[in-house]
Amino acid sequence: MKFRLKTSALLLFAACSIVLSIWGPEALARYQDKTLLNAIHTQTSETAGAGYRYRLNANEKLYILSRCLSNQTLPESEGNAITRLDSESVGYQEPEGSYAFVLNYRGPSGREITNEQIFETCNSGLAFLKEAGILPEEIREVEPDFYDATLYSAIDVLEPRNNIAVWKMSLSNSRENADKRNRLIDAYIDADDGKIYEFYVRTPLLWEEIDADEIMEKWSGYMGLNSPAPYESDNPLLETTPYFKKYVFPGMGEDRTIVTVGFYEGINELFLKISK
Repeated sequence: MKFRLKTSALLLFAACSIVLSIWGPEALARYQDKTLLNAIHTQTSETAGAGYRYRLNANEKLYILSRCLSNQTLPESEGNAITRLDSESVGYQEPEGSYAFVLNYRGPSGREITNEQIFETCNSGLAFLKEAGILPEEIREVEPDFYDATLYSAIDVLEPRNNIAVWKMSLSNSRENADKRNRLIDAYIDADDGKIYEFYVRTPLLWEEIDADEIMEKWSGYMGLNSPAPYESDNPLLETTPYFKKYVFPGMGEDRTIVTVGFYEGINELFLKISK
C-alpha cells in the first residue's frame, strides 16, 4: 500500500513538473507584462549626462583648437592681419587636415558659459592672469558696450567627438577711434571652464621688460599643461615681428602644438597664440 502511495506521489509530482515547465514560463511572462505595460517606471542613472561631450585633456583641447584656428581665415588682431597679408604675398596655402572652426548657431547647450556670463568670466580670467604676472595690472576689464563675444565650435571632422566650444572676445570694430591702450584686443576662451587659450593685449610694457619664459611657465600651469619645451626653427617667416619666442607641447598621437609669446613693436601689443 505504501509503495503504491509513493509511486502515485512521484507520478503526480512528475506530471506537475511537466505542466509547470510547459505553462509556467508563459504564465510568468504574462504576469510580468501586466506589471510593466501601461505604467510609467523611473530609474535613477548614475551616468546621466555622460554623453554630453567626450572629455579631452588639456593637451588634446589645445591641439584641436590649434588645428582649427590654423585652418580659419577670420581676422584676429592688427598684428595677425599683418601676418596674414605677408603670408599671402609669399604664396597662398590651402588649409590642411580635417579640422573646422565654425560658428555655434545653437548657442550654449546648458553646461557652457552663457552670453550673460561670458564677460564676467573673461574678466575673472584676466584678473587671474594679472595676479599670476602673465599680464600687466594696467589691462582694463572688458565691457559689453565695447566688445563682441561669439561662440564657436572647434571640431575634428573625422572624429566629431573630439570637439571643444570656445568664446571669441574681440574689441568691437563698431567703435571708431576707440582708445586701445591697455585693452584686450582678442582672446579665445574655453566655453566650459573659462580658461583663456589665446590673448592679444595692448600693454605699457616693452619687449625688453617681458619675460617670455616666465609667461609660458605660468600660463601652462594655469591651463593644466605639461612643462613646455623651447621650439627652434630656421624659418625666418614664422612671424612678422622679431620679438617672439616659441614653445612646443605634446598634442595628440605623435603630433604637437606650438605656442608663441610675442610682441608687436609700435602698437605695443603682447600676444600669446597657439598654432600647429
